[in-house]
Amino acid sequence: MAHRVLVTGADTFWGGRMIQALESDPSMDVILGMGAHAPSVPFERAEFVQADQNYSILHRIVRATQVDIILHTFLVTDGLSQRALHETNVIGTMNLLAAAGASGSSVRHIVVKSSTLVYGSSARDPSTFEENTPRSGPATHRIERALLEAEGMVRDFSEDNPSTLVTVLRFANVLGPHLTTAISRNLSRPIGPSIFGFDPLLQFVAEGDVVRALLHVTRGGVPGLYNVAGAGRLPWSEVAAICGTRLVPLSPYSPLKLRPLARLFDLPPELVDLLRYGRGVDTRRLTATGFEYEATSAGAVHAFIRAVRLRRSVGRAPSSYTYEHDVEQFFRHSPSVVGSPDR
Repeated sequence: MAHRVLVTGADTFWGGRMIQALESDPSMDVILGMGAHAPSVPFERAEFVQADQNYSILHRIVRATQVDIILHTFLVTDGLSQRALHETNVIGTMNLLAAAGASGSSVRHIVVKSSTLVYGSSARDPSTFEENTPRSGPATHRIERALLEAEGMVRDFSEDNPSTLVTVLRFANVLGPHLTTAISRNLSRPIGPSIFGFDPLLQFVAEGDVVRALLHVTRGGVPGLYNVAGAGRLPWSEVAAICGTRLVPLSPYSPLKLRPLARLFDLPPELVDLLRYGRGVDTRRLTATGFEYEATSAGAVHAFIRAVRLRRSVGRAPSSYTYEHDVEQFFRHSPSVVGSPDR
């Protein structure tokens, strides 16, 4: 069966990766990307629509294109102000669900990329979170609150629209050769942070397994809520040792001392909690659908640091061309172009 798919966040790392992966699937007849900025990676078959960060135009796009799948990759997990987080995660998701649930909507499947941040990290946590395990306490960080609010709207939509498949994937901390996060930046340095008196167990998921998991549920029409993380957990000290990073213990009881060091080490507040208490999630529900991971948590760490060391040893070759979406659209579609451009 041929599908028409719309990918939100097409201008972000994950949106771009997912569009490139979907383009190789012949069952994806039409691929549309939507983002607040021009995409930074080339698309072969996909079309791109630029929109504001809360996707107010989404209803018109869905109605005009008759897409049957929406892949929502644009739930932000770091790096934005509280207002921008609310606009993107909450208002953007609300507009997406309104478009998908409108009368006569063509949408039959919604896939949402979320995060295990929704569980939080605290001393009261169970050793392992299953998908239906509640948080141990209320959300204390703005990112967690925005994700929980967005997921709550998705859950309500699923209950009110039983004819539409809804899939939510909660990803553990991602490590990979191309993705930059607060954890990867700290592990790429000679010294990194730890919280004095704590050595938490952490789970990771490889960058490639994120794409494969999203493709698995999208192609297979797999509904439900799923944790996604590589097998096994590693103490933070062991993760740092694998990466050759010397840990500097910080006091958790002195905010005045911790704050400047947090800036030095790239320590957002949700990561401080994670480095105290860790987090573990059960992933059996996803593997029961037939999904197979390519990397364990340890494998993700080893693959990440190999890529970092390779870049250090060979250096970065100067780029002779930077992808510019508007320029490529001119070369691809303008009647003025009579030959293939030399890139």
